[in-house]
Amino acid sequence: MLSTRLIFPSVVGFFGAAILFWLGSWQMDRLEWKERVIADIEARVDAAPVGIPDAPQVDNDRYLPVEVSGTFLENEITVLASTKQVGAMYRIIAPFRTDGGRMIMIDRGFVLDELRDRPRPKGAATLVGNLYWPDEVDSFTPEPDLDAGIWFARDIPNMARALGTEPVLLVVRRTSQSGNGITPLPVDTSLIPNKHFEYAVTWYGLGIVWLAMSGLMIWRQLRKDEG
Repeated sequence: MLSTRLIFPSVVGFFGAAILFWLGSWQMDRLEWKERVIADIEARVDAAPVGIPDAPQVDNDRYLPVEVSGTFLENEITVLASTKQVGAMYRIIAPFRTDGGRMIMIDRGFVLDELRDRPRPKGAATLVGNLYWPDEVDSFTPEPDLDAGIWFARDIPNMARALGTEPVLLVVRRTSQSGNGITPLPVDTSLIPNKHFEYAVTWYGLGIVWLAMSGLMIWRQLRKDEG
């Protein structure tokens, strides 16, 4: 008969391990969901480009591939950023008047620090890219350094006011115009976090350890009772 002193560790061991294994399975479900989301985004990003919608919407038109012709204007914004491959850099955000007369913003790509003050070519260009509303602003984001001409996030509403454009950003994938040191940094899924498999392994591992420790505790109690 099971000793009353073994009931509590047995119950704790069983239910604790069950919860940990359930969390691991939940993370595997999240992994499957996240992979579908990423696949859908990649398919949308790489689809055939279309014209800019009359009234782009964040929920409906994020990642929408677009082709547009027009003219680059003066008064660009530089946004301090970084990537693992490049390190510190500046994104170049420029106002752009489409052939239809609309004013939008173009993320032309990035330049290294030593090229930040180099003049960029303006004038006519045909661009292919994706509409994007980055979520980069939070309570820790510094205010733009307007004297130095440096911003610290792609703040769509405030950048649009500063440049006199619609709050619409097109991130360039291909351009007909040389950028004089600008390297396009197209939209992709590399920055979308997807660590659900690692989390699942962690929960499953904790579940195994929990079972092992519970089993050891019960075994020691049994040996003590037998003694």
